[in-house]
Amino acid sequence: MTAHTNEHGQRIGRELDWTPRPEAVATVLDGQGVRLEPLSSEHVDGLFAGLCRDDDDALWTYLFWERPQTREEMAALVEVLRADPGAVPLAIVARETGEAVGFCSLLRIDPTMGSIEVGGIAFGRQLQRSRAATESMYLLMRHAFDDLGYRRYEWKCDSLNAPSRRAAIRLGFIWEGRFRNAVVYKGRNRDTDWFSITDLEWPRVSSALDAWLDDRNFDAAGRQRVRLAARPPEPDRPEKEH
Repeated sequence: MTAHTNEHGQRIGRELDWTPRPEAVATVLDGQGVRLEPLSSEHVDGLFAGLCRDDDDALWTYLFWERPQTREEMAALVEVLRADPGAVPLAIVARETGEAVGFCSLLRIDPTMGSIEVGGIAFGRQLQRSRAATESMYLLMRHAFDDLGYRRYEWKCDSLNAPSRRAAIRLGFIWEGRFRNAVVYKGRNRDTDWFSITDLEWPRVSSALDAWLDDRNFDAAGRQRVRLAARPPEPDRPEKEH
């Protein structure tokens, strides 16, 4: 971040030509392998099949909800997500099958400041560590920065959730710090790690994701040729006070 000096000799942030941006609303985002669409009751069967098998408990460890044991419980969770007035819940649908294979939400939506968070991310086993998983996150980033014109895109997770931390860094997010004793969920403490991408970093991140998702980066078996390295430069460090 470039700082300037005012008439009092004080360092201040860069000036912006800024106006509030549109509110984020549920919309369809089409990709090559996945489609993000407003979460609805039509997605219950796919989500229950893809996320709620007896051996899927580990997929829910760091989510705020326990694994639904029945289709009815999955349907109830979908309604809970849809009823949250501060969130835009989306189903992640595999284009090949038309079935929902995960879900996520846009949260902490602040059009005045141009900030938005992606959270509540649940990937079924079919989606995990896949090209489609990366594409689903890229579609949301692109929507936030390119369609809505937001300046800040956030990712937060339990500090002990190593896969989520790795995913954030791989996707180009910068670690901003740890909020200790931030949340109580499932009867336990959560220290929350904060990550973000800003509008100034977005062109670099977008370019890396575009290149990685290109068909030429995958062989006939769908294996990546070049690993994703979307991380932008570290943000400026504050100067030490003397």
